[in-house]
Amino acid sequence: MKITEVRIFPTESKDGKLKAFATMTFDDWFVVRNVKVIQGNNGLFVAMPSRKAVDSCPKCNFKNVVGSKYCNQCGSQLEQRQAADESAREAYGNHMDIAHPITQECRVYIQEKILGVYNKEIGRASSEPETAGKVKAREGSFGGEKTGSRQSEKIPEMEDSKDIEL
Repeated sequence: MKITEVRIFPTESKDGKLKAFATMTFDDWFVVRNVKVIQGNNGLFVAMPSRKAVDSCPKCNFKNVVGSKYCNQCGSQLEQRQAADESAREAYGNHMDIAHPITQECRVYIQEKILGVYNKEIGRASSEPETAGKVKAREGSFGGEKTGSRQSEKIPEMEDSKDIEL
């Protein structure tokens, strides 16, 4: 599989770490939305779409966010579990990936594609102040068709592109 489209949606977070959301399309068939571009301690990285982890209330079986003290349905007090996966929850902040690459090769491929488009678009947006914050991009030559104040561009076929088997 190849990434055939990447769209970047720059954003600003309160702490300044979340730089953009991205949408990537595989083989013009499959889309993954809400991929995040985040400023980390060692530079930019890509975080896959995730959701908050949930546990069921033992009384009413309602699903509550992990770490909640009371059930949002029945109001009963919830146990604060010290589960075996507690270290994993601490590491990931009580979030679980919705979709994610299985191999390191795939993770690197996705990150390189998304950060490549992000860096090109941020460079272009800073030189065109009227479009800053309103960029939608496809990687490749920048002669794409305009849609309102957004750019849309196609990723060209590359000789060094890799097919990733799923």
